[in-house]
Amino acid sequence: MKNLPKIALGAWAWGNDGTFGNDFTAETLKPIFDTAMEHGLNLWDTAYAYGMGTSEKVLAGFLKGLPRDSYLVSDKFTPQCADASSKTAMKDMIEMQLKLMELDQFDIYWIHNVWDAPKWTEEMAKYFEGKENVPLLGVSNHNLAEIRQADEILKSHGLKLSAVQNHFSLINRSSEDSGILDYCKENGIYFFAYMVLEQGALSGKYDRAHPMPEGSARAETYNPVLDKLEILNGELKKLADKYNVSPAQIPVAWAIAKGTLPIIGVTKTSHVEDAVKAVNVTLTTEETANLEKLADSLNINAIRFWEKEMK
Repeated sequence: MKNLPKIALGAWAWGNDGTFGNDFTAETLKPIFDTAMEHGLNLWDTAYAYGMGTSEKVLAGFLKGLPRDSYLVSDKFTPQCADASSKTAMKDMIEMQLKLMELDQFDIYWIHNVWDAPKWTEEMAKYFEGKENVPLLGVSNHNLAEIRQADEILKSHGLKLSAVQNHFSLINRSSEDSGILDYCKENGIYFFAYMVLEQGALSGKYDRAHPMPEGSARAETYNPVLDKLEILNGELKKLADKYNVSPAQIPVAWAIAKGTLPIIGVTKTSHVEDAVKAVNVTLTTEETANLEKLADSLNINAIRFWEKEMK
């Protein structure tokens, strides 16, 4: 397995696609990138779907001129962005993304979601089969049966499923309940946990008096349940005070304790600084269990419109 950092940094918001707002610029994001690299957080997760290349372009601008072995890029094949009628859709997408980012290869490459995924996993396998430098190959937003199927397809081409990326947080543990985490551990597969902070809902920043900004997709999801989130964030604050960190670092430390590799979306230098500190927080087994018990009791549905519950 590759030597990956404990945390990956997500550039979803950098696409300015409205999910987190649309006012991010290269000038405001560059200090965030620099801070991360200074602290050894060099694994960057992006996708063409994040602003139809916008996120990739911004990240590419920051990587330009840096030694290739100083950073890791995780990118994705999003089926909905490809020309399904083309026999070379996979090749065309990968090579377009590489050109966009001015790279010779990616370090991790994913099938972004399950839309016609077996077909696209087969195409990805054919593209990388026999190549000298094959990235870690992964699937995202897949349930256990779909993960097993992807693994079988890749193995039939002499390749291996190396990574799974799903929504995983204190209020969405369906990838654990369904056995996906155990499957990954048993088969040497990295499990990347995205939305560990639920797009800021578990950061302690928002409550009924300070809701998420109206007009964003996340506000529609989390503002109606801020009363429940306040209860969970209150417990996160207690643990944060104990460990002398901010509340946002506790869900990240929890995700690491669960054996996952969290992807933290970064739009401020403080997000990076929080991530660095979270790596050094080790929650006790009792603290982890208590957090999960409380989160489960709140019965918050955090499954988003593009997802499904992992059964």
